[in-house]
Amino acid sequence: MGVHAEMAAPEGAANDTVQTGFAGLVDRIIETICVLLMLTALAIACLQVVLRYGFHAGLPWSEEVAVWCFCWAVFLGMGLATGRDAHIAINSFPNLLKPRARSALALFNRVVVAASSFMLIIHGAEYVTKAIAASPALQMPMRYYFLAVPVGGLLNLFFLTWPRANRSIMQGLAVLAAGFVLYLAIRYGAGYVYGESSSALVLNIVGLVLIILGAPIAFAMAFGAFAAFAPFAQILLVTISQNMAASLGSFTLLAIPFFILAAAIMNAGGITPRFVDLAVKLVGHMRGGLGQANVITNTLLAGISGSSTADASTVAKLMIPEMAKRGYGRPFSAALTASAATLANMIPPSLGLIIYGALASVSVGALFVATIIPGMMIAAALMLTVYVMSRKRGYGGDLPKASGRERLTSLGMAIPALILPLIIVMGVRVGAFTATEAGAVAFIYAVLCGALLYRKLTVANFIAAIRESMFDTVLIVVIIAAASPFAWVLAYEQVPQKIAQSMSVLVDNPWLLMLMLNIFLLAVGLFMEMIASLVILVPILVPLVIAAGIDPIHFGIVMCSTW
Repeated sequence: MGVHAEMAAPEGAANDTVQTGFAGLVDRIIETICVLLMLTALAIACLQVVLRYGFHAGLPWSEEVAVWCFCWAVFLGMGLATGRDAHIAINSFPNLLKPRARSALALFNRVVVAASSFMLIIHGAEYVTKAIAASPALQMPMRYYFLAVPVGGLLNLFFLTWPRANRSIMQGLAVLAAGFVLYLAIRYGAGYVYGESSSALVLNIVGLVLIILGAPIAFAMAFGAFAAFAPFAQILLVTISQNMAASLGSFTLLAIPFFILAAAIMNAGGITPRFVDLAVKLVGHMRGGLGQANVITNTLLAGISGSSTADASTVAKLMIPEMAKRGYGRPFSAALTASAATLANMIPPSLGLIIYGALASVSVGALFVATIIPGMMIAAALMLTVYVMSRKRGYGGDLPKASGRERLTSLGMAIPALILPLIIVMGVRVGAFTATEAGAVAFIYAVLCGALLYRKLTVANFIAAIRESMFDTVLIVVIIAAASPFAWVLAYEQVPQKIAQSMSVLVDNPWLLMLMLNIFLLAVGLFMEMIASLVILVPILVPLVIAAGIDPIHFGIVMCSTW
């Protein structure tokens, strides 16, 4: 299971991410704009479904407007995340360091973010001036679409510079100056240190080293692509920002914010406690009953949220304290919750499956249907493990068995929420709506359940859920955007073809190839977050498994189950 972490911060900087004064005002304004953009995209997707089935009509510009809103929301949100030191990073190595070394490394990582931002501003603005195409439906100049990248870079620099509780303006200016020097050193010095033939090697070394050092994953990959292309002609450098924006032009990716938002509304609307109550009523009396209920709750939530991180954080708050109170070991409870939360990667509407489908150009609906049985098998295996360990350690068996009436009552209260996964899977599979439109439908359904049926959804927690889901979306999607130029460099250097050629023996033996890939993915999953791993590895591995005659849908199930 991958590691989600915030960008490393110096020791004692717990309040350093709080924006105050003018920066706080800018933070709130940008957040409001991002929320409105996301809601506009959502409203357009809902309108398209209503028009199709209510009026047998459609809007030719709907997808285009939704994608433009999505792109601008992500790159504006990128600056917002920089201001809050919230970009996803892997902090395993920084946590091993002493406080002073950790602070120095955090400072270096901010310099990398600044250098990457200068790259996005300079070469992004250059591409904006060169873009002459217009959008197909609206006939809007595409330069306004790609302008989102340098604007996001400017916001990064603003938030890196503005003083905070534990950072003075001089420290911010020093980070900016160091970042600009680093940008210039790579831009004009790379040709003297390494040549064009080393671009793939430089890409992987720079990107992976920065990720290991705790730099935000998105900026590590973008800076790696910049370092790889620095020795080439300047025209290639504009492809970095161009690829980052163009990668968000897929309407399928809009399913990510829609399902995240639907899950947030479900939680705010009181759905999760219903699932917990149902699970406890069904299996709470068994040996290891609360552990079994933990697995069942995660399985039920997986059919709504699609996010293992969201499920883990939600279930941990509800189940672990109660399990500890009943005598379950906290390490056991935490490990079980983390393991069971990964079911969200396998059970529709898994965000991992959506991203894999977009990257590998395979049917998301087919992936949704194909993962149901493997997901149930993993859940059953976890429950068996809980039973065996609970018998060995004496956990559980102290809760009274619920009556049939109590079980039926709990089931009746949970049925409206349980119907949602069925609507999503069947609707996408039969072609009633796309995966993105399914996310919009899920949002509307979640609002109706929370407000009218369970009556837990208020204006206050509705707004809080929208803000939280918007920010979570940005943290995920900005990695996908940054991985696009990373993958482009790999394709430019024909890395997938070279790997396939070097592994020709394994290609002739699919069983051995899948065994080796499983071992490799398990190792990668120990250190890298799922989204980052997918966007880096899918372009490399999918051509390899197709050459071996392996169905890419089958491989997608294997790949997503690893995390």
